[in-house]
Amino acid sequence: MELKQKGEEANVGGFNQLMVSMKWTTAADFDLAAAYESKEGKHGLVYFGELGDLNAFPYMQLSGDEGVGDTGGDNEETMRITKLDDMKYVWILCWDYGKVKDGAAARFKDSDVMLTIMDDKGTGHDVTLDTGDMGNVALLATIDNSSPIGAKLVNTSKAGTLKGLNKLQDLIDVING
Repeated sequence: MELKQKGEEANVGGFNQLMVSMKWTTAADFDLAAAYESKEGKHGLVYFGELGDLNAFPYMQLSGDEGVGDTGGDNEETMRITKLDDMKYVWILCWDYGKVKDGAAARFKDSDVMLTIMDDKGTGHDVTLDTGDMGNVALLATIDNSSPIGAKLVNTSKAGTLKGLNKLQDLIDVING
């Protein structure tokens, strides 16, 4: 199922594992990341500097870092999520590392970033970045697990600007902004 436009959503409840895959060929040092809010209100971030853990909270793990130094070609980063029970929200993010360091705008509009979220039953959801907003960090999708009915995946498609990766609160402000 494709979520091509901002606001489109699909149910993703009832899985044992989600595989989040971000691919791009653009010559840019894009990074896949996930910020989260637990049902107890704890915030955190899984990214290249904190790869996470599948066997302990937050039950998410990133594969590593690709495209370093603005390398073009078949770049792919993957993140596995094994449990959403404790999560209220998981925000799937992409940032252009070089541009975040400088506080400059990224090249999202000229890139081919594609996000695929696949569950362990073989159901996949492709999320297309649908924003012309300037920024160096893009919120691609939100997994909203705040309803007792189950988790849903939403194409959130919005961008914001960070200068450095020093404060999680700055990233949360972009998400909520």
